[in-house]
Amino acid sequence: MLSIENLTRAEKLQMMEVLWDDLARDSVTLSSPEWHAQSLKEAEQAVADNQASFVSWDAAKKTLRDSSK
Repeated sequence: MLSIENLTRAEKLQMMEVLWDDLARDSVTLSSPEWHAQSLKEAEQAVADNQASFVSWDAAKKTLRDSSK
């Protein structure tokens, strides 16, 4: 078995890309769960009802970084 602890960050990212590409090729067997479809419908409805708020990607990243401190 491959030990990922000995890989560099670049090698780990490359491995993730290869795995993702392989998984993405087999999209027929991958289906979203029903809760995901429902969540998307609720989000779309919130936008339609002007009940949704948005922040920039930079602001979202800052919030996430600050919350992990």
